[in-house]
Amino acid sequence: MRPPTVYRPFMGGQYEVAAGLFRLGTQPIPWREDGAPEAHTFAFDDTYPAFLASKAASHRRALHEYAGEANLSTTLREAALSFLATTMAAESDGVITWDGVSLHNAQLGWTAHLDLRRGSVEGLTRTRAPLSGVIADIEPIHALDFLGLNVQEDLAVIARGPAGDWLAATHVLNPQHWDPRDKLGRDFVAVHAPVAGSGPMNATAPRLVDAVITRGPFVRFAWGLAMTDRLDHHPAGPPDDDRHSQTRFDPERAFLRVERQTLTGFPHADGALFTIRPYTSALTMAVMTPEQAAALARALRSMTPAQVAYKGLTALLPDLLLWLEARALS
Repeated sequence: MRPPTVYRPFMGGQYEVAAGLFRLGTQPIPWREDGAPEAHTFAFDDTYPAFLASKAASHRRALHEYAGEANLSTTLREAALSFLATTMAAESDGVITWDGVSLHNAQLGWTAHLDLRRGSVEGLTRTRAPLSGVIADIEPIHALDFLGLNVQEDLAVIARGPAGDWLAATHVLNPQHWDPRDKLGRDFVAVHAPVAGSGPMNATAPRLVDAVITRGPFVRFAWGLAMTDRLDHHPAGPPDDDRHSQTRFDPERAFLRVERQTLTGFPHADGALFTIRPYTSALTMAVMTPEQAAALARALRSMTPAQVAYKGLTALLPDLLLWLEARALS
């Protein structure tokens, strides 16, 4: 497997909370070095074992804190699960195969027979494989749970009805300082209300949800900095140095965390699938040139105090900016 991509969405030098949607497969990403569009939903790279180990640990610790359903229709469930199985197999470079009934993962060594309409795992078999030990004690409770344990991306399903939209399913085993239980069943505005600076985006919620369902697929990016490369930052999980009151900035322990998110709509089912894939890159690798350091410094300076606090950067920002500005001059 290839190394993970290093994404630098800060290169525009401005931090903003916006939809930031790019059409998957066709629309160029302006801050990418090659300016090319993003074409895939799922990425399989050499961090695959670490991601699956993290997901398995979350599953083992308290699956109910990460995954759930809220009034998910049979039609939308089937549409999302069918897309998931078909697309992860097509994009896995042979790691995953899917014949319409059974999904097999050659790295994990398990095969499941899935009923996509009911959303159930009808049978699960295991064989010895390179990563079979990672999930040896894991028993998927349903098809979305099983499928989510085969990819590095976290998953969510958005539904829409006569009364509005809501988050109908979550399988988010590597959240970044938020609790999926707080979002389940809530509409777009309620889900994003805690995000500092989300007001203008939330004001367009009905049009945005309609675009996601009827005009996609799309890809978007969100970013921040962390003082650890741990993937699961569920508020109820074990604490670590990230966003700890005593943690201070250290460039050798800092990471750029970029979330690559895709949104695929199913108009016939009035809903959409949302994938979330975090990329953690050592900060010293993410800002290797003076231009990159200067762009990140500008983007951080453009944050409001509320956004700095929301991103957990209040105590880190002064030393972080000093380090970036020195690097920009080197």
